[in-house]
Amino acid sequence: KGRARASPLRARAMAAAGATGDPRPAIAADAVLMKSETLSAPTVEGYDFNRGVDFAAILDTYARTGFQATNLFMAFDEIERMLDWSLADVPVAPDEEDEFKDPKVRERVRTKIWLSYTSNLISSGLRESIRFLAQHSMVQVMISTAGGIEEDLIKCLAPWYIGDFKLTGHSLRKRGLNRIGNLLAPNDHYCAFEDWMMGVLGRMHDEQDRDNVRWTPSTMIHRFGKEINNETSVCYWAYKNNIPMFSPALTDGSIGDMLYFHSYKREGFILDLVADIRAINDQAVKARKTGVIVLGGGLVKHHCMNANLMRNGADFCVYVSTAQEFDGSDSGANPDEAISWGKIRVDARPVKVFSDATLVLPLIIAKTFAKRLGEGRWNPDGRIFNKSFTATETEVEKRKVMGCNGGAS
Repeated sequence: KGRARASPLRARAMAAAGATGDPRPAIAADAVLMKSETLSAPTVEGYDFNRGVDFAAILDTYARTGFQATNLFMAFDEIERMLDWSLADVPVAPDEEDEFKDPKVRERVRTKIWLSYTSNLISSGLRESIRFLAQHSMVQVMISTAGGIEEDLIKCLAPWYIGDFKLTGHSLRKRGLNRIGNLLAPNDHYCAFEDWMMGVLGRMHDEQDRDNVRWTPSTMIHRFGKEINNETSVCYWAYKNNIPMFSPALTDGSIGDMLYFHSYKREGFILDLVADIRAINDQAVKARKTGVIVLGGGLVKHHCMNANLMRNGADFCVYVSTAQEFDGSDSGANPDEAISWGKIRVDARPVKVFSDATLVLPLIIAKTFAKRLGEGRWNPDGRIFNKSFTATETEVEKRKVMGCNGGAS
């Protein structure tokens, strides 16, 4: 019998091999040996421990390590840009106010930095990192949940303890121990908090009735900081440095429990939420430049980003979260989704680090805020955060939305 005929594809490959002297199938060779374009991007290279242990140098190599290490380095850079920016970087508009034509005054106009964090970070040892930022006036607006406020205060009365993720709920309940991940919060500490809190609420209620004081969640937190008078407290330093702390769901936790109990002893205590939504939105609207650092998701993320919507978005942005976007949650949403809502400016260069904040926040602070303080480059006095755009600048900002080429100034 005669040989079977070769397929047309094989025949072409055999013919090509015969013509070039290359026996490899042409289709496979073309697929596997596709020519690359020349790249100008940085090459991948990590830290060489033959150089010894140099933690600063290790962090510098994150830029070229890849994956979340590179995202973390981008977060370092984004925060440095927040801290570096001043109005002196911007050309003087023809309709600028006389005061702000002075280069020295323009240098004082700085980015208003917002810090939002979930309560579990205060449960953890990150409380001390967050306290450092408030202590040195490194952020200008703070947002947390009720737990982020009350646990800061409770820790002034008694500590949390290291436990284990695998401890069973039933056995802990019988022992009066509350588990927060692998941390333990004895229930007696909440009882001590109730004793402290009831006295504060009574005095605040007296001032409401006697002096017509209208309390809001933020002014209540400010008062807590004054009353606790403890330098280990985030709330204390926010009070001391007059940093507004917002918590629109302040009743969603032990503070709410205390308000509930107080209402049975004495009715009529009022918290004004509307005054606080105006206050936080005004913090955004009046700022010339805003940078946001959002640790976690949920309420603290949305409350921060929605306020920045009022000014057509934050100029600088760092998210740190383990949440993913596939379920459509705001907690997991990536920065580009916020750009679509006007919560981040269209010419911004936001960064999201996919990580547990306990791993990366100390590194972020060490590389940026604390480094500046240690080098004597932290000079918070005389800064100006509230400065409106001129009419000319406002028109420029509007045009960016319709035709942005990227790259925040």
